[in-house]
Amino acid sequence: MFGVREIDVFWRKALSVTKCILVFFALSACTSPDIYYNKNFNPPVYFGTHVVQSGETLYKIAWRYGRDYKELASANNIKSPYTVFVGQKIDLEVSASAIQSASNSASSSPSGSSNVTKRKRKPESRYKSTKNKNLNNSNNITWAWPHVGLILAKYSVNSRSRDINKGIDIGGAVGDDVNAAASGEVVYAGNGLLGYGNLIIINHSDRFLSAYGHNQTMLVKEGEPVRRGQRIATMGTKGQKPMLHFEIRKDGQPVNPEKYLPKR
Repeated sequence: MFGVREIDVFWRKALSVTKCILVFFALSACTSPDIYYNKNFNPPVYFGTHVVQSGETLYKIAWRYGRDYKELASANNIKSPYTVFVGQKIDLEVSASAIQSASNSASSSPSGSSNVTKRKRKPESRYKSTKNKNLNNSNNITWAWPHVGLILAKYSVNSRSRDINKGIDIGGAVGDDVNAAASGEVVYAGNGLLGYGNLIIINHSDRFLSAYGHNQTMLVKEGEPVRRGQRIATMGTKGQKPMLHFEIRKDGQPVNPEKYLPKR
């Protein structure tokens, strides 16, 4: 027979093991077991190998790990229009030469996908480029506010702080219009990125992307051209708070949107 003390110790150990198992599965759901990250950087820098899952695009993968999609494409020999396949391995180890090569990728002509995927398989990427004429030159983008609401949380990427906001949070009411901040082409529309809810990503040029998170409804689809000021979604909530999370990324890295948006 077990005494009260022995039973208490047993259940404490069982609870500890259960917690470890739950944490393991939670982490496994967020990141591939072949992905590692350096905590010395804030946001952390990821490296390793990502295996393409159902519903993923190169743009989504690059956004998830804070990388420039052109950089990843060049490093993995993925040609425009950047089609990826389920099971394809994406190397996150990017060399300096790959980065230099990526800077010239915008002028390359469209061709097939990675040489890793020469077999005829159905591409996982749902994104189909329409060669949108709305795509801008890197230095010729006119930005507009995606919503007129007040800023609830400002951009904050500080290596000395754990509080990271890669964009700005804009308040409003559920159902409010969310508008494209600049002309471009929708390269992602879905809810597969943890922490963003219903997310839309727009490609504006070879260097700039913008993102619109926590939408109630998404009114555009991948591959669709959009104009600056066009209604692309309706505002949803994060928790119980109506808000739009808005980001601008330059060469794959988050930048302060307020430095690009017009003063108001």
